[in-house]
Amino acid sequence: MSGPTRAVFLSYASQDAVAARRISDALRSAGIEVWFDQSELRGGDAWDQRIRQQIRDCALFMPVISATTTARHEGYFRLEWSLAEQRSHMIAHNKAFIVPICLDQTVESGANVPESFQRVPWTRLPAGNATAAFVERVRRLLSPQPVGAPTDISAAASPAGASAPRDQTASGARRRSRSMGYLIVALITVLIAYQLVRKLSRHAPPAVPPPPAKITGDRAPRASAASPIPSDGDVASSPH
Repeated sequence: MSGPTRAVFLSYASQDAVAARRISDALRSAGIEVWFDQSELRGGDAWDQRIRQQIRDCALFMPVISATTTARHEGYFRLEWSLAEQRSHMIAHNKAFIVPICLDQTVESGANVPESFQRVPWTRLPAGNATAAFVERVRRLLSPQPVGAPTDISAAASPAGASAPRDQTASGARRRSRSMGYLIVALITVLIAYQLVRKLSRHAPPAVPPPPAKITGDRAPRASAASPIPSDGDVASSPH
């Protein structure tokens, strides 16, 4: 193989071969090239080199995740996952490469998968039953993108029409949460200010009345002058 192709590499545990085959058939029926190893006996240098080359050349890497892969701590699929993760470090973050497929209700946080698988949306296809919407999204991911145009990595994450309402709902919830947070902070601030004012008012010293004004000598009331005592000469003698 001389270079990257438009093929999809399907990586799965042997216990999930039936479900993986359903996904492969759905993609192939739409004209999408799928590298799906159906060998019961895996091994040998030539076979190993072919798998490594396909992971280096594929356009999309689809790890099939399930309760089976979570429970298995060793397997060749884990080597495939490791090789795909190594290649993902050389691919731009806005370029779709790893497209995880989950066959059941396995939770992302406890799935025991490489870190790069956690950074991208998962597609849930119960028992490997691929929908027409999923196949169409994979076709879009494989279509050549104009230079500078962002790749819709989340396009293969959920059933058609489900991601937009969910994103809008989450965005609305975040806005409501922020508004509620601002309101709580404002109420707490007002309460603290009120308590502080009350505390300061309780500890404030009582008001002291101003001292009475001093009465100066000019303004002091003057005693009325005593009536002059008449002299003997002024007293008229009464007739006898």
